[in-house]
Amino acid sequence: MTGPNEPIASRRREEPSFARSLQLQLSVWWALAMREALTRFGRHNVGFLWLFFEPMSFTIGITLVWTLLKMTHGSSIHIASFALTGYSSIMLWRNPATRISHSITVNMALLYHRNVRALDIVIARILLEIAAISASFFGLAILFVFFEFCEPPEDIPLLVAGWSLLALFATGLSLCIAALTEKTELFDRIWHTITYLLFPFSGAGTLLDWLPPGARKALLYLPFAHGVEMIRHGYYGSSIRTHEDWQYLLYVSLVLVFVGIAAIESVAREVEPE
Repeated sequence: MTGPNEPIASRRREEPSFARSLQLQLSVWWALAMREALTRFGRHNVGFLWLFFEPMSFTIGITLVWTLLKMTHGSSIHIASFALTGYSSIMLWRNPATRISHSITVNMALLYHRNVRALDIVIARILLEIAAISASFFGLAILFVFFEFCEPPEDIPLLVAGWSLLALFATGLSLCIAALTEKTELFDRIWHTITYLLFPFSGAGTLLDWLPPGARKALLYLPFAHGVEMIRHGYYGSSIRTHEDWQYLLYVSLVLVFVGIAAIESVAREVEPE
C-alpha cells in the first residue's frame, strides 16, 4: 500500500498486461456474440441452438435432394460427403458476409460502453457465424461417418487447414462488406444479388477438375474456390485431383482482413461517441 508522502508516479495504476488485455478483449467478443445469438433466436424452444441447427438443416436438405435425384455426377464419390463439403463451404463465406450488413448501425447503443468498439461488434458477429457453421460441418461429418452415409476424411489436418483458410477469407470479406453497407444502403442490395450470381461458380456442385481448362482457369481467380478444393482434397485425399493454391487464398484473405479493419476504423470515427 502506498503512503501519502510517496511520489504520485508510484501510485499510478499499472498498465494491464498483454494477457489481461487479451482476456478482456475475448470477454467482450464473447458477450457480444451471446447477446447477438439471444437477440436473434431468443430463449424459448431450442433458442440459440437454432444457430447450429439452421446450417445443419440446409446441408441435410441438399444431401437428401441429391440422394433422391441420384446426382452422382458420374463419379464414385459419396453424395453425402460431396454435398457436405460443398454447401458447408459456401455457407462458411456467404453467411457471415450476408448477415453482417448494418451490424454497427443497429447496435449503436453498445458503443457507449467503454470497452466496446465498432470493430468489436463486427468481429463478434463474424465469429458467431463462423463458429455455428463450423460446428454444423464437423458435427454432420461425424454423424455421417458414424451412420456410414459416407467415408471418413483421409487427411484431417489438411481438411482443417483448408477450412481455417476459408474462415480467414470469410472474416476479411465480411469486414469489408460490413464497412461498405455502413457507407451506403445501396451496396447491401447489390451484395445479395452478387452472392446469388456467385453461387454457380462456388465449386459446391462440381470439382474443378471436371471442368474444361478454360473454365477452370477462370474460376481459380475466385479465392473461395481454392478453399473448397482444399477441403475436398483433405476429405478425399489422392482419390480425386484438385487444383487449389493455398498461398493465393492466404494472401488474398490477409489483404481483405487488413483492408476491412481499416475500413471499419474509418466508419467508427464517424459513428462512435466522443
